[in-house]
Amino acid sequence: MLALCAAVILPFAGPAQAEAPVVPIVGVNAIVAAEVPQIAKKPEFEPIAGGVASYYGRHLKGARTASGARYAPDALTAAHRTLPFGTRVQVTNPRSGESVVVTINDRGPFHGNRVIDLSDAAAEEIGIARAGSGRVELAVLAD
Repeated sequence: MLALCAAVILPFAGPAQAEAPVVPIVGVNAIVAAEVPQIAKKPEFEPIAGGVASYYGRHLKGARTASGARYAPDALTAAHRTLPFGTRVQVTNPRSGESVVVTINDRGPFHGNRVIDLSDAAAEEIGIARAGSGRVELAVLAD
């Protein structure tokens, strides 16, 4: 950026002002780093194997998960067989394009060909709650 400096001399109206010193007004086009808004980076996700997702159901509300947390149907959480607890996973319904980011806090699913069990809220967000299960694509939040 260019710095612009200018001395401005204003016309004076009377003798009292004639004795006042002329002060240059300096205008500098500078950007202070603290004032520059930080643009949030879009989270980056690394695709992993997808498959069929199911969801817990409200009847398990309050039950302990494998991580020790209590199951909350309205939280955006999920169970996965191998991902570490706390891992954030983007779950996408390829039919609708809807996706949700969940946090792994439980182990499972341990039946059939399912790859992830979602909380009720997460299943609703991507539109698989009515069917009970649905094909999904998974991607892990990169560090």
